[in-house]
Amino acid sequence: MGLSNRPVCKMCRREGTKLYLKSDRCDTAKCSLERRKYIPGQHGPVSRIKLSEYGIRLREKQKMKRFFNISEAQSRRYYDIASNMHGDTGEEMLQLMERRLDNVIFRCGLSDTRKQSRLLVNHGHFLVNGKKVDIPAYLVKVNDILSIRERSTKSFESLIIKNEKKQSVTWIESDSKANKYKLVRVPSREEMDVPVNVQFIVEYYSR
Repeated sequence: MGLSNRPVCKMCRREGTKLYLKSDRCDTAKCSLERRKYIPGQHGPVSRIKLSEYGIRLREKQKMKRFFNISEAQSRRYYDIASNMHGDTGEEMLQLMERRLDNVIFRCGLSDTRKQSRLLVNHGHFLVNGKKVDIPAYLVKVNDILSIRERSTKSFESLIIKNEKKQSVTWIESDSKANKYKLVRVPSREEMDVPVNVQFIVEYYSR
């Protein structure tokens, strides 16, 4: 079963933390993790098994994949790229994933979840610097301008209104009235609200 087809609430319960895979529902009493603070399974409430050092690092890697809705091959590729860059490997790795087009769209408030962003990109609703891009993994560069295709703008009106009150990230400059969203800089680790210990992920891949 692919990442996009898995029961998302079970993913949060498996990882023991909110991954915000169901948007606003995750902050309500309906959140599955709030109601069932145990790992999913046919035997009901079961205590979490103490993990080995390897198991701890594996779970952090799985948590990151689920947070960004990416495959194992993509996760490994980002590690390989980041390990050849000059900065901190873990931070560089997260920055690459934050720059994915589907993630930037989510950060702009043009979708409720990263899963939804992926579908919207696949359907060709967005332009980058005036050109249609339908690849969710496309890496947005600093100063790139993202916009909604003219024929798709009406479909996004309710989403923009719904999400404009949310706190936007400081590394993206948003002007929904002009239909322009600009990546002004790459975010620092402190600005990336990814609930993982990225050092454990680096250690997992470098073993």
